[in-house]
Amino acid sequence: MKCPKCAGEESKVVESRETGEGDSIRRRRVCLACNHRYTTYERIERPNLAIVKKNGERELFDRQKLFAAITRAVGKFVRSDLEVEQIVSQVEDKLYGLGVQEIPSKQIGDLVLEGLATHNEIAFVRFASVYRGFSTLEEFEATIAEARAARKAS
Repeated sequence: MKCPKCAGEESKVVESRETGEGDSIRRRRVCLACNHRYTTYERIERPNLAIVKKNGERELFDRQKLFAAITRAVGKFVRSDLEVEQIVSQVEDKLYGLGVQEIPSKQIGDLVLEGLATHNEIAFVRFASVYRGFSTLEEFEATIAEARAARKAS
């Protein structure tokens, strides 16, 4: 692991601990060349997932791209990046739990909506409007009714 300050290759782990979800390990390191402290994260390497888009194209699953898409769609209606990260982790765990190598993009969008429904109703509606490509008020009204039904069910 190269030091971000001096690019030195020798470091020592000062502290290790699991993240809140237990799916990665946070390590505090100190560079032996310049004494700069920095943090690294270690997570389990999972097999590649192929996402099948609406037009039939395939691309590899990218959690950063999903994070950016959710952030763009919901704007400031989530409290923090941590909340978006939790949703992305939930979606990723469910995808890998399916045990398949190819997943339709629609299924990912549905899982994101499922996660947003429990976090923030406005973010749910905003993401749904982008994801489903609303063109009428009736589509918005149907999604609002869906959010209300989810609230009553929980």
